[in-house]
Amino acid sequence: MPAHRSSSWPLAWMWAGLIVYASLHPFAPWQWPVLPPGQAGWTLLWLPMSRYTRFDFWSNFLAYLPLGLLLAVAWLRGGSAPWRAGLQAAGVGVLLSLAMEWTQYVLPLRVPSRMDWALNSAGSVTGAVLALGLQRLGAMAGWQRLRDVLFVPHGTLGLVLLLSWPIGLLFPTPVPLSPGQGLVRLATLVDGWLADTPFADWVPLPAANSSLAPGSEALVTALGLLAPCLVSFVMLRRVRHRLVTLAGACVLGVSATALSTALNFGPDHAMSWLAPPVVPGLLMGLILGCALAFMHRRVVAALGLIVLTILIGLVNQTGADPYFALSLKAWEQGRFIRFHGLAQWIGWVWPLGALVFLVLQVVSPRRLPPGPTPTIRP
Repeated sequence: MPAHRSSSWPLAWMWAGLIVYASLHPFAPWQWPVLPPGQAGWTLLWLPMSRYTRFDFWSNFLAYLPLGLLLAVAWLRGGSAPWRAGLQAAGVGVLLSLAMEWTQYVLPLRVPSRMDWALNSAGSVTGAVLALGLQRLGAMAGWQRLRDVLFVPHGTLGLVLLLSWPIGLLFPTPVPLSPGQGLVRLATLVDGWLADTPFADWVPLPAANSSLAPGSEALVTALGLLAPCLVSFVMLRRVRHRLVTLAGACVLGVSATALSTALNFGPDHAMSWLAPPVVPGLLMGLILGCALAFMHRRVVAALGLIVLTILIGLVNQTGADPYFALSLKAWEQGRFIRFHGLAQWIGWVWPLGALVFLVLQVVSPRRLPPGPTPTIRP
């Protein structure tokens, strides 16, 4: 198989980093385990068994499956032999999981488990085998042909952004479809560092229960829906494909937000986030998206910089209302802790990554290869 540049590498590195974050959160307190009298330290290498629920079973398995899949795909598209790509991908997952379980010995709030390691390893192996099956069926060669037809040359960051956007929405957001509160968390952290210095209270923070006006909330929802669409519009060649991604972004955004709400408050409340400003915001985003779909890709990229800047500014003016604070507590201290790092970090950095991507599209001197342009061929 000829070598290709693959979006799987940055996705695999990102997934591995988030696994490390979720496995070792909250990163404190660190202390060496106290061994019973007469027990040698090397016995800790044999992980203990622990009780687990059905949720623990599937979460441990599914957390590592994408890692094995992405690593195997990356090595396959890089030209490695299938057997080598599969073994390397499975081996990395097995060793990473083992390292995380051993490290949890020095974190009293985390419990190392032989069963967790076995399930993580099974997920990695399954992902690697799935990648080999897709390669055997010709799915990777078909994806490369489809990518060449649909997309202009854009690098791998654009695809990474599109694939990660719905994951970032799984972490509770103060306004629907509006990730990007990383600046508030950073400001809160800096404010804590300066608490006992002459610079205390210098860092501007939103009020504890502050909220946006209904019109502003509708605008934030519209801009949140437009954000992934603008990324895809600068990548796609044809207008009809842009319109399809606009509809797909709306469906994915609504589904991810409903799933996040259901995980926190139960399936009966899955659509309770559809407050009065949200529906007009979604409609506004769809209308603006339809108009932007007919514009040149560099114009779209320039407008996208404005959209994302406004979105980040408005989202970071929103305080944590009681329901939002309750959602955060459930994710950070409850059974969603394994997905806490994944969804939280994607939600924080996604708008910044999209800004970088759009800046590169605006300043890039590259010319489009021969072929249809997105503004002429509907």
